[in-house]
Amino acid sequence: MAGTFDAVLIGAGHNTLAAALHLAAKGWKVGVFEQASVAGGAVKTGEYTLPGFRHDWAAMNLSLFAGSPFFKAYGAELARHGCEFVPVDRPFSSSFPDGTWAGVSTVGDETLAAFRALSAEDAETWEGLTGRFGAEAPHLFGLLGSEMKLRALAYFVFKTLRAKGMAGTLDMGRFLLSSPRAWLEETFRHPHIRALLGAWGMHLDFAPDVAGGAMFPYLEGMAGQAFGMVIGKGGADTIVKALVAAITARGGVVETGAPVARVLREGGRATGIELADGRRIIATKAVIAGTSPKGLRKLTGGTTPAFDKAMDGFRHAPGTMMIHLAMDALPDWRAGEQLKRFAYVHLAPSLDQMARTYAQAQAGLLPDEPILVVGQPTAFDPSRAPEGKHVLWVQVRMAPGTILGDAKGEFSATDWAIAAEPFADRALDILEAHAPGTRAKILARRIVTPLELEAENPNLVGGDQVCGSHHLSQHFLFRPARGHADGATPIANLHLTGAAVWPGAGTGAGPGYLLARKLAGN
Repeated sequence: MAGTFDAVLIGAGHNTLAAALHLAAKGWKVGVFEQASVAGGAVKTGEYTLPGFRHDWAAMNLSLFAGSPFFKAYGAELARHGCEFVPVDRPFSSSFPDGTWAGVSTVGDETLAAFRALSAEDAETWEGLTGRFGAEAPHLFGLLGSEMKLRALAYFVFKTLRAKGMAGTLDMGRFLLSSPRAWLEETFRHPHIRALLGAWGMHLDFAPDVAGGAMFPYLEGMAGQAFGMVIGKGGADTIVKALVAAITARGGVVETGAPVARVLREGGRATGIELADGRRIIATKAVIAGTSPKGLRKLTGGTTPAFDKAMDGFRHAPGTMMIHLAMDALPDWRAGEQLKRFAYVHLAPSLDQMARTYAQAQAGLLPDEPILVVGQPTAFDPSRAPEGKHVLWVQVRMAPGTILGDAKGEFSATDWAIAAEPFADRALDILEAHAPGTRAKILARRIVTPLELEAENPNLVGGDQVCGSHHLSQHFLFRPARGHADGATPIANLHLTGAAVWPGAGTGAGPGYLLARKLAGN
């Protein structure tokens, strides 16, 4: 016997850590067990290239966490344990092959000026959208923060009908079902502005023509304009280190390097876990698994046929390859020096290119023109690199976990160990075209393939950083499966949490906090 807790949590991602902190605050004795050598899951930071250069492994944008109900409740406590954010007033932009750019900024009228340079009509449209955002936000954020239960949804619909009327409610329903392309082409005229916003859909597996994806370009655009962005001081792991410290201060245990072999069961009830080293950890109230649906299946050995089928059939988005660069200086963007002042620069030139790239990756092909999200965190947080130096955080989207071929026909490798370097070079060729001379500024690079992302964190199946597609068939009431959006499983006292559970991916800690509130009785 190695220990007894009220709640035992599997995995130390930010969702399980958030759940553990809330339960500990309610008087529960909690133990968190993580297979990796450090806590955080996809939210971690390290010197992956050269000493003194701190890179965010996967997640960089912490806006959802900073604006979450969980942080509202525990932000002061986390701050006492060292959690610190850096505000970003220029959150995102796009560079285009014709040498133009567009971006969203909270500084004065910069966004409107950038839009007017492309389309006066679109600038006027943007001004109207931002003016109405304050009225629309409570409905959309209310939906995204709601429990996915019929009673809660009925109350949400009632409130929306009372506020917006039947016509307005139906318009909102149509918007929620629309694809990014449908909404963007209805709303904006210039293809670059459509691409600027459409790139956000790709972060959550919503290619331009996937139904249900319109909300994300809209929300990211509006939130970026209204609030900007926040990143972690010194790295995204500021939230993880603070969470672990807060849990420990409240008497909890967070153990890393402790892979879980199986969930212990007795009489149809989860009673604890067995670690790979043979230790048995007892849970008197709850076992909380911060795993992928397929990962949960492996730990239980099977539950009911219907639930197991749903877990086995849970669909994942195409993968991501990360390129971490230690830089002598920031890129000199061909579109202008102003792009050095943005946290993100998307290299996704059109909706058609995004759709093609997504289709290629879904077919198992290395895309001929991958989408790049170029993060420039040291433009806002110079503490992440030695004085005068910088880091670049490059997400290469999309990249199939299993390679079946190369859409460009340049190489035949289907093993990531061989394909990683030439595919990374393809991505850097795109960056070089937008910012000539960038390669000469690279001091060191570290490529992280989709398979390495999964090996480090098994929840990122095939390098899927959102732990499951958010398409309508497995979103809202259906994430991860009908009847289980609250994390319940057929095994009493066993609960699933993390990005695979409603409200899904991102750094907002929603799945963990909603579950912990339910378990603690509020």
